[in-house]
Amino acid sequence: MIGGRVLDASALVAFARGTSIYAAAAVWTAVEESIILIVPSTAVATAWAELAEEHHPVLDVLLHLPVTVIDNLDEVRARTVGQLSGHQADAHAIACAQERGWPLLTADPDRYAPYGQTGVDLEPVG
Repeated sequence: MIGGRVLDASALVAFARGTSIYAAAAVWTAVEESIILIVPSTAVATAWAELAEEHHPVLDVLLHLPVTVIDNLDEVRARTVGQLSGHQADAHAIACAQERGWPLLTADPDRYAPYGQTGVDLEPVG
């Protein structure tokens, strides 16, 4: 069985800014051990907007790693995300993790409290 992790916008920001040793370790371990990293496209947009321009190249490195897979917000995924309500990027990350049964890496686990029981394991990186 192929395993992996889902990274939300806050995990992307923590990695790009270099503020989380855990986020960096998770990414580089994934590269070394060929663990898939799912990155929701809405998380990319949110992180890109939040990051200062000086951190964009670091985020670009993560997005172009051979283990990184971008989960696009297509018509089917948009409906799933819409059913979860709340912030689009958060709901998209939950949907990705639920579908695969993979943990969700986040620097802000409290942001998922409004979603209640999602069945998703949150791995704090902050």
